[in-house]
Amino acid sequence: MHRSRLAEPELEARRRKDGRTKGAPTMNMLINAAMSTLMGNIWAWRSVRAKCAPYAAIPLRLIVGYGFLAHGFAKWHKGPDAFAAILHSIGVPAPQLMAWLTIATELLSGIAILIGGFVSLASIPSIVLLAVAVFTVHLPYGFSSIKLLGISNGRAQFGPPGYECDLLYIASIIVLLLTGPTPWSVDNYRSRASLS
Repeated sequence: MHRSRLAEPELEARRRKDGRTKGAPTMNMLINAAMSTLMGNIWAWRSVRAKCAPYAAIPLRLIVGYGFLAHGFAKWHKGPDAFAAILHSIGVPAPQLMAWLTIATELLSGIAILIGGFVSLASIPSIVLLAVAVFTVHLPYGFSSIKLLGISNGRAQFGPPGYECDLLYIASIIVLLLTGPTPWSVDNYRSRASLS
């Protein structure tokens, strides 16, 4: 009787051990299959990224170009004289001339960047314009472009914008310069035409 009591725990331990050994290959197969699928997905994603990489800067080019155009048209729509008055109030020399130069730079650079034509040339006056805006207008208001002052009649009231957006535009233009011509751009077409 005493012996059968000892035999039962040993028998139970052997059954558990046999069960683990029999189930182990199945678990290993499941883990291997999952890892194989995961690695296949990672390689497939890398392939998609490699194919899409030349197109990655297109959205950036479109938003920067549109942004410059929108700002230029807004100044033109209100009238160069209104913008010149703003420039005069902050002490910009030759405000009338600078108003026209700013509007022309924003419109021409916006078009050039939007269509991807002569981006390297258009980037120089664009970056200069943005740097001047940082130091003459936005710097005293700090970094943040969104300063919520309060809510009035259910509408948000914002303070003067800082230089955050100017820096984002400058960084975006530098990225466009470093990546070179994107597909579906005038510069890409010109570079292919010069090679043939």
